[in-house]
Amino acid sequence: MQTLKNLWWRLIRFGFQLLYNELAFTYDWVSWIVSLGVWQCWQRSALGYLPKPSSGQILEIAHGTGNLHLDLHEAGYTVTGYDLSTAMGHITQRKLRKRGYQAQLAQGMAQQLPFADETFAAVVTTFPTDFIMQATTLREVHRILQDDGCFVIVLNGMFTGSGIVQSFLEWLYEITGQRDENQTNAAPYFEGYGFDVQTTETPCRNSIAQLVILTKTK
Repeated sequence: MQTLKNLWWRLIRFGFQLLYNELAFTYDWVSWIVSLGVWQCWQRSALGYLPKPSSGQILEIAHGTGNLHLDLHEAGYTVTGYDLSTAMGHITQRKLRKRGYQAQLAQGMAQQLPFADETFAAVVTTFPTDFIMQATTLREVHRILQDDGCFVIVLNGMFTGSGIVQSFLEWLYEITGQRDENQTNAAPYFEGYGFDVQTTETPCRNSIAQLVILTKTK
């Protein structure tokens, strides 16, 4: 049984790796389908917790296909994107150029941010994988944030309806590891890194976005 479980999780990790890289061109379609069209509402919930554009630069970690990145530009933010996936970077660059924005993108791991201390007024990430709860990531984000800067994390989108389709998708999220305790009760994992930790929810159509807001305290 344990061997089968290990095999299953290896397959899941491989599937996500493909989605973030070789199959990145399908990401927007997949996210729309598995969210019943509210994925961007879940992402945009982050905008309500960011400081004003005049506060300073924003860093988006794991910018993916760039949809929130475009929203940040259109809201007037000076924003830098950072992602491990080359494919995601190319997709985001194309979207930004199409809208007339100059891309400020970098590639690498969140555990090693190539930015100077206290560079950003805020950091944002949406639907991150487990890297976001690693001590090295949290220390790096703390380092590059200005005093009183915030780290806005959209952890999950969850359906509030009880229809067959919603129930099936919730089951799908669960069997792919996106409804474990690390995701649904995440606040304790962020304590002890120099942040004030707040959890909140934002309503979307037939669903909610679950967020964690970390404010730098020291």
